[in-house]
Amino acid sequence: MADLEERANVVASGSRRTGAGVGVRRRRAADLADCVRALADVHAADGYPAEWPERPAAWLTPDGLLAAWIAEADGRTAGHIGLARSTPGDMAPGLWSQRAGGRPELTAVIGRLFVAPAARGRAIGALLLASAVAHARVLGLHPVLDVLSTDTAALALYRRLGWTPLGSGEQRWASGRTVVVHCFAAPRG
Repeated sequence: MADLEERANVVASGSRRTGAGVGVRRRRAADLADCVRALADVHAADGYPAEWPERPAAWLTPDGLLAAWIAEADGRTAGHIGLARSTPGDMAPGLWSQRAGGRPELTAVIGRLFVAPAARGRAIGALLLASAVAHARVLGLHPVLDVLSTDTAALALYRRLGWTPLGSGEQRWASGRTVVVHCFAAPRG
């Protein structure tokens, strides 16, 4: 696995996906403050994340994080995505495992995906997803994700990009809130 991680780091650090005047690159520690500002704009506009984290920079860097990327447009942070190892509470890896017959540990969970309101309409979400999916595949992992049933824009994006619905279910958050999430697997590539 160390060899795969090394190859993934080389692939990800050397690549800068671009499109429509947007660049995507690996996130650095120095980017976190700008990411938190962009996340605050998203939260104000869309309510994502549904519960504002007490420590947003830590929320953007969850346990098991394999890598994270940012999109830049017009000299500003325009979006973010993370890729993490699955954890026992993740629903999507279990659903993928049931469907594909593989172990949940063979998945990587895409999360913390957002695009700043001022930067939308430039395919930034798709570019960020492409970076995370490519990295997961270099690691030999299958990308999965879950999304709140109320996030219709994200649901439309995943469907438009050919993600496979795995199922839906309720998740109980640490706050005690119960939500319905839809789980997806990346298209085969």
